[in-house]
Amino acid sequence: MPQITTLDATPVSRFAFGAMQFGSGADEAASKDMFATCRSAGINHFDTAYGYGDGASETMLSGMIATDRDSLLIATKFGGDGDASKANLAAQFDVSRRRLKLDVIDVLYMHRFDPHTDLHETMEALAVLKQAGQIRYVGLSNFAAWQVMKAVAVAARFDLTIDIIQPMYSLLKRQAEVELLPMAADQAIAVASYSPLGAGLLTGKYQRGETGRLAQNTVYKSRYREGWMLETAAGLTDLAAEIGTDPATLAVAWVAAHPAAPMPIISGRTSQQLRPSLAALQFDMTPEIHARISALSPEPPPATDRSET
Repeated sequence: MPQITTLDATPVSRFAFGAMQFGSGADEAASKDMFATCRSAGINHFDTAYGYGDGASETMLSGMIATDRDSLLIATKFGGDGDASKANLAAQFDVSRRRLKLDVIDVLYMHRFDPHTDLHETMEALAVLKQAGQIRYVGLSNFAAWQVMKAVAVAARFDLTIDIIQPMYSLLKRQAEVELLPMAADQAIAVASYSPLGAGLLTGKYQRGETGRLAQNTVYKSRYREGWMLETAAGLTDLAAEIGTDPATLAVAWVAAHPAAPMPIISGRTSQQLRPSLAALQFDMTPEIHARISALSPEPPPATDRSET
């Protein structure tokens, strides 16, 4: 994995915190408490986006990062709303900087692949920002492996590198194992993966009769609708009880244990929700436990090897 550092050259933490809930699922008091809990645990990598909470996430985060700004890695995203054109990039980036009250944003992600905008236009605009010292690292979120490699090739024409990717990855969504994670390791691209808890399904809370995004959001209902996923979550809960830990701790530690060393992006609505995920920082993931967790969900089918056809 490439060495991603903060402004004062502090190495980035093994986990990141996702501030998507700031200003929507979590009010200001709860958000500040989660931020403080993360800092106490040694986390210095905080992830947000132009569109999170209609801007509330960036605005609220700005008030928390000012004191330790140089020792933090702050990531945001553009293009989740609208396209990846030079004009939209510039407009959203300027708004994000004002909200975050930052002259320099450490990581700027393309929030999604835009098939309608020439990557040359986007990469050139990102290169201009990097050359001006306004961003330090370029990231890609929700890109397929072939899309990342296309971006890598186009970026090189502007003396620009793709430094980090942000795929979905959990025990319930393992497709990244097939191409994205091996590609990242081969290309020395860092990985900050999101949804390690499968929208809360892997915490066991739905088995306890609690509610959350899976019950309230049609996108998440569709994403985690397959019956085996409930069985996997139940199996993880049973294993956690057997070894005396929390299923969320196992789920996050399992993601972090992949050979590509992804940095799980953890989150929550309260510090109480967050603590089991943070506990994964100290969890001793033995090969035996890792194998037992892996066996709870089906491995994704391998990529087709066309060299033999």
